[in-house]
Amino acid sequence: MSEIYLLLAAALAGMALVGLFRTADLLRRVLALNVLASAVFLLLVSMARTAEGVDPLPHAMVLTGIVVAVSTTAAVLALAVQSHERRRGEGP
Repeated sequence: MSEIYLLLAAALAGMALVGLFRTADLLRRVLALNVLASAVFLLLVSMARTAEGVDPLPHAMVLTGIVVAVSTTAAVLALAVQSHERRRGEGP
């Protein structure tokens, strides 16, 4: 079953890299980076299973990574909105 998750992580990473390098739109690039981060999280969780059981360290890393990904996405989107407003001449 874990092979399916590894293939899914590889497919998500491939789609995210294509989306990251083929577009110039900032919002699509941010979304592609989020999909790439999700692929890495899925890869870490699927690789966390060892012969003895489940290793909790990758799960803790994924939880921390999710928090960091959400906060950086919010910061980048706020900067994108501010940049868009300044280009249109509506900002301070």
